[in-house]
Amino acid sequence: MLTDTAIRKAPAPEKPRKLADGGGLFLLHSPNGSKWWRLKYRFGGKEKLLSLGTYPDTGLADAREKRDAARKLLAAGIDPGEHRKAEKAAGEERAANSFEVVAREWLGKQTWVEHYRVKVEAWMANDVYPYIGGRPVAELSAPEFLRVGRRMEERGAIESAHRVLQTCGQVMRYAIATGRADRNPVADLKGAIASPAERHHAAIVDPLVLGGLLRAIEGYTGDATTRAALKLSALLFVRPGELRHAEWTEFDLDAGEWNIPAGKMKMRQPHLVPLCDQAVATLRELQSLTGRGQYVFPGGRSPRRPMSNNAINAALRRMGYGTDVMTAHGFRATARTILDEVLGYRVDYIEHQLAHAVKDPNGRAYNRTAHLPERRKMMQGWADYLDSLRVDGKVIAIKARARGVRW
Repeated sequence: MLTDTAIRKAPAPEKPRKLADGGGLFLLHSPNGSKWWRLKYRFGGKEKLLSLGTYPDTGLADAREKRDAARKLLAAGIDPGEHRKAEKAAGEERAANSFEVVAREWLGKQTWVEHYRVKVEAWMANDVYPYIGGRPVAELSAPEFLRVGRRMEERGAIESAHRVLQTCGQVMRYAIATGRADRNPVADLKGAIASPAERHHAAIVDPLVLGGLLRAIEGYTGDATTRAALKLSALLFVRPGELRHAEWTEFDLDAGEWNIPAGKMKMRQPHLVPLCDQAVATLRELQSLTGRGQYVFPGGRSPRRPMSNNAINAALRRMGYGTDVMTAHGFRATARTILDEVLGYRVDYIEHQLAHAVKDPNGRAYNRTAHLPERRKMMQGWADYLDSLRVDGKVIAIKARARGVRW
């Protein structure tokens, strides 16, 4: 029987030497000083060896405990070596089918815009993976997902909790589709998390107040690039992220067109923005400042990155327009409301220009050039109307129009 003292004091041998303990357990002592625990046993008429770890990481008592466990398996007619292989294979399979592995695989297949991808990955890394990332997707239950949502809910991130659970549900549906789970327990959580407060992007819809904003933009004394972004936000009413990530290669100023690729659009469809004369003039002026780079609105710290997502909102704040009055995204609601209710343009033209999911009566989505001549006229009419508001505050009366079917 070995002792810890005898093991520690054993001099390094000239060639590998076995230090026997009992019950088939021995310590293989190498000339370089390393010590390996081994268990010699017989199974099916054959002599076999099982590694039980190294000394001192695996102490004498631990080695004996592993030996006794192996001998219990032998007594039950189980080969300890094959049992270990099976456990390892099962562990690898569980790891390969863990929620984090499946989620990352699913995330890799999404074609989101980059800033949204970063946001979702951060949610998962901070609020999901630490708690259920290592669990096999087939074994996850509704209460486990609920605890993920509850943690976020308790710190006041209610809207994010709903988004995270929605993402978890999509991951589970992917796990089902790829044969790694049988059901989606997230579907059982409907109503379990408090509903987020309804949020709207503040927007100016009073033409007279809008005229004041346009004059403030015209007189903006901050960064010239930001001033141009403010002007184009009002003229083109695209999503703030689409404007910030605009690249010069997407513009044909002679043709008066901005072609936004599908990868930058929320609906993952390419979008064509007809450019009014005022927008072309603003872009040509801006071209002398940023035209040699990739981005129309480069970031302040690096021209290789687009403008900050808070730049336009920060400029609005400096001009005295609080978050409850106007936001960068609010320019879309401003245009949507006034084009419809004041200028009388057809709703389907407006919705298509907003890059919303507009369909015809047969359920077919319009392509990027649908109603292009009409939309081009509308965009020029909108720009001229903004000029009238900016210059003299002139407000065009609401037009009478036939109320046809709206899609």
